[in-house]
Amino acid sequence: LMRATASHNSWGSGEEFMKYRSPLVSRYASKEMAYNFSDRKKFTTWRRLWLYLAKAEKELGLSITDAQVSEMESHLEDIDFVMAAEEERKLRHDVMAHVHTFAHCCPTAAPIIHLGATSCYVGDNTDLIMLRDGFDILLPKLARVIDRLANFAEKYADLPTLGFTHYQPAQLTTVGKRACLWLQDLVMDMRNLQRAREDLRFRGVKGTTGTQASFLQLFQGDHEKVEELDRKVTEMAGFKKSYLVTGQTYSRKVDIDSLCVLASLGATVHKICTDIRLLANLKEIEEPFEKEQIGSSAMPYKRNPMRAERCCSLARHLMALVSDPLQTAAVQWLERTLDDSANRRISLPESFLTADIILSTLQNITEGLVVYPKVIERHIRHELPFMATENIIMAMVKAGGNRQDCHEKIRVLSQQAAAVVKQEGGDNDLLARVQADPYFTPILGQLDSILDPKTFIGRAPQQVTRFLSEEVRPVLEPYKSKMDVKIELEL
Repeated sequence: LMRATASHNSWGSGEEFMKYRSPLVSRYASKEMAYNFSDRKKFTTWRRLWLYLAKAEKELGLSITDAQVSEMESHLEDIDFVMAAEEERKLRHDVMAHVHTFAHCCPTAAPIIHLGATSCYVGDNTDLIMLRDGFDILLPKLARVIDRLANFAEKYADLPTLGFTHYQPAQLTTVGKRACLWLQDLVMDMRNLQRAREDLRFRGVKGTTGTQASFLQLFQGDHEKVEELDRKVTEMAGFKKSYLVTGQTYSRKVDIDSLCVLASLGATVHKICTDIRLLANLKEIEEPFEKEQIGSSAMPYKRNPMRAERCCSLARHLMALVSDPLQTAAVQWLERTLDDSANRRISLPESFLTADIILSTLQNITEGLVVYPKVIERHIRHELPFMATENIIMAMVKAGGNRQDCHEKIRVLSQQAAAVVKQEGGDNDLLARVQADPYFTPILGQLDSILDPKTFIGRAPQQVTRFLSEEVRPVLEPYKSKMDVKIELEL
């Protein structure tokens, strides 16, 4: 009621700042996802569902007139939210409040609105429509993130960089190959979201405990007409199938399936953005940074990875939300209990809103990732001499040297170079020590080629090319027409 009767000028008068507003909507979410879970979308969908039911019942022979159907069609959007709020305050029942509000502007159709239905006919079916439409908003956004990151991987497919295991320098990889590790997880998420979206069915027309008893009575025991009613309404709502069996509600495991794939997406985004934050610390890669952006109020020189940090922060929330439908499904008694309702009003919208936000933010990051090849090269120079020791030994053996003698020489020189790095804070001078030792004279002319970073990256560039061609580009085909949207973050 407060929301419905608030003054049009409430923002200017400061009333909006006197109560909590979810930052998911007020600060971050896209307009399309915020609308998808809005009251207007919800309650206009209720009215459409009542219209579908009336149309189908009329087509199957119930005494419903064209005038009643036309009247309902002409009042799908003009919801009197003030009246609905007043009705709900009196009746303590949101569905009946909106039945009365709809009936008020459709007096001719009033007797047949909600005919044979239970509250879950509009409630659960609307939730399923919102879940479906939510996935339809997320999938193109995920596709754009994959596309931007694929372009990045292709561009840097053969740029050598230090690999890290245990966050300690390891064998070289390439910047593009590392991006493919991120892409592989995102492609898995794409398939998971597509599958969850395609697995959604409509609750349909099932009645109070799922037995369709009220509709069987309306159609005087005609089972075929009841099944046809279910099929017609399901088709009008844009679904291919409905659940053949339900209680009063559709199984709450459907919510688990939907939110699990979003939580899994959250894990992927958290890993990617954590990697970006680590690389930003090394000054190898940075997220985009605006010309007038301030990194720190106290330290003007800082360029904090605030977008990646935002993604990590919200991804944790997204991963945590999946516990709600898990526990809700576990505690539903028999045909249903109402302790699912308040929880689902929060957990379902928040999961999709949060996923929407992190995908928009990640798209912005991947569209503007900055790579610093010279910094990467410097880090390689610091570590590569140690990594090249085996190659140096092989070259000496080919030049006629003894493998064991060479190994001992390299071991001693490596220990000396490591002491300079760790105890004196100096640069890695192993290469200079090798060049100064007469033992290695036979291979001095080969050292440049032995220490070429591109000889240490294995098949990384070829792996990138094949992976993008076979596993990434094909999943983007259905979303080609939606690839040109760019994300400009306001915050």
